[in-house]
Amino acid sequence: MNCPTGEVQAFETHATDADLNDLRTRLAAARLPEAETVYRPAPHPRRWEQGVPLADLVDIVNHWRTDYDWRPFEARLNRIGQYRTIIDGLGIHFLHRRSARADATPVILTHGWPGSIAEFIDVIDDLADPEDPEAPAFHVVVPSLPGFGYSDKPATTGWGVGKIAAAWVELMGRLGYGQFAAHGGDWGGVITTVLGGRFPGRVLGIHTTLAQAPPCLTTDGLTAAERKWIEETRDFWHHRAAYAKQQATRPQTIGYSLVDSPVGLLAWILDKFAEWTDTDDSPFETISIDRILDNVTLYWLTRTGASAARIYHESHGGVNALDPELRVDVPSAISIYPHDIEKCPRVWAQERYRQIVRWRTPETGGHFPSLEVPGYFVKDLREGLAAVLAAGFR
Repeated sequence: MNCPTGEVQAFETHATDADLNDLRTRLAAARLPEAETVYRPAPHPRRWEQGVPLADLVDIVNHWRTDYDWRPFEARLNRIGQYRTIIDGLGIHFLHRRSARADATPVILTHGWPGSIAEFIDVIDDLADPEDPEAPAFHVVVPSLPGFGYSDKPATTGWGVGKIAAAWVELMGRLGYGQFAAHGGDWGGVITTVLGGRFPGRVLGIHTTLAQAPPCLTTDGLTAAERKWIEETRDFWHHRAAYAKQQATRPQTIGYSLVDSPVGLLAWILDKFAEWTDTDDSPFETISIDRILDNVTLYWLTRTGASAARIYHESHGGVNALDPELRVDVPSAISIYPHDIEKCPRVWAQERYRQIVRWRTPETGGHFPSLEVPGYFVKDLREGLAAVLAAGFR
């Protein structure tokens, strides 16, 4: 669906029966490799060390083919309210849930990879219209990143985190929100940092689960726990981030598999949900299988495996990467979940975020807290943004 530049138009999702039948046919005809050579009976923390175990994948593929129903998720997106608008020549899709409260604050929530707008589907209503009248309420905007979901796929380079942040400012302005708060994790956290740093006149403050410290900071003075954080983060990037290197250097190559094979797409995404969630064995300990399949099916139906991967090519290094000199002076609330893949000590974070008004280290949760611990996530986000807004009014 196209709309004139500058206009915001309603949008509805409806996958064709032909596309859903094609998905089931491909799943039924899938060719699978032999089992991994590190087999261990479930549950076991090292059961996934060669990737998604064959037995698990077979079960999930069978569920996806015979039991999973895309229609309830599709209907829920339509009930929340979907829209599209063209910014810098690119169609941007977003969810928009206005609160019934007159005192509600606009907030934009930005997802990352391998997530999508599905990350926030279970928290939007609670943020917009909380049961507690004393709790803060928000007009919630959840855009799909360029190349993700129902946003257009960029046909040229340039859509890195800086350009996306500028597009979000334009988007919020078109919705009548001259000032707003922002939240994000993963790539959404980087974009939220850019929003706070580059657009202080528009952004009231930020909440993020990904603090990005400037480079080349010393470990002198860090606590033992903080040093462990640094070691874990370095271990991740040195030994468990081949996916990021692949997508940053050859997104087109991996993209053929992700767009052509639903099983390949499922395994590529499920591997990250398994490793990055705060669980002992399987991501389904905290996230339902259907919610993960909602996310994967959204990638499949929109054929965005390649285009979503390109955010790494656009934003890892080069002119489109996060500026190492960027500083965030607006009030910031930061929550570092214990099983996230990057954990930044507060003393490092303070070198970039100059006004941290709330810092939390929850006891549970990983890279996808809005899906893993949605009740806690909503409470933490409310309290974090309340602290941000209070600091801004002082």
